[in-house]
Amino acid sequence: MRIAVAGGTGTVGRHTVEAVRAAGHEAVVLSRSQGVDLVTGQGLDAALAGADAVIDVASIQTLKASAAIEFFTAATGNLLSAAADAGVSHAVLLSIVGIDRIPYDYYAGKVTQEKIVEASQVPWTILRATQFHEFAGQMFENAKVGPLHLAPNARTQPVGAAEVGARLAALAAGSPQGRVRDFAGPREESLATMIRAFARREGYRGWIPALNVPGPQMAGMRAGHALPGPDADLGVQTFDEWLAS
Repeated sequence: MRIAVAGGTGTVGRHTVEAVRAAGHEAVVLSRSQGVDLVTGQGLDAALAGADAVIDVASIQTLKASAAIEFFTAATGNLLSAAADAGVSHAVLLSIVGIDRIPYDYYAGKVTQEKIVEASQVPWTILRATQFHEFAGQMFENAKVGPLHLAPNARTQPVGAAEVGARLAALAAGSPQGRVRDFAGPREESLATMIRAFARREGYRGWIPALNVPGPQMAGMRAGHALPGPDADLGVQTFDEWLAS
């Protein structure tokens, strides 16, 4: 099969591309570095020529709902329009567990994105996954007050990005299934503990206070709204195993 991966150079995208190729399929990376711009649609028609399936893991770094909605509306809309024109028979979207339970600006964009996929002419599959193990490092870098790093209290069940990539590749090679079961890591973790462990692994020895950070995302995570349901499929790699690797 010829499988296109939108956002194929990102955290989970590169693992998805590797998994597609490991399964014996041809992977086409849709990214600006490959001359494809999802927001404008530039290069999409040529890149999707002959594709059997497309996997959408493209993302944007923003804290504004309007920016997230604008990006996903344009990017996913263009991707699916071009996919329909190219005769692509399956679109797979990676989404996030809890986006409809946590009133977080970025999640508003993901909710919009799911609705665009569901209304598409291209048969689709949506996989919601929990936060990746890499989330601890992102929070260590971003949750700061001046030079002081913070460890927000939150409940999470992180999953390996490589395992998510493998799941997406397998879904794309199969038939469209609509919304499939959520995918999460093997066990619940404390985000504050994860951040501190990541910092120590990186050689940071400063004080990292754990506290309840304000805002809808952390409040929702503290309440458990980002955790998977009892019917979720679970990966095998724990956060500690990922950190050690």
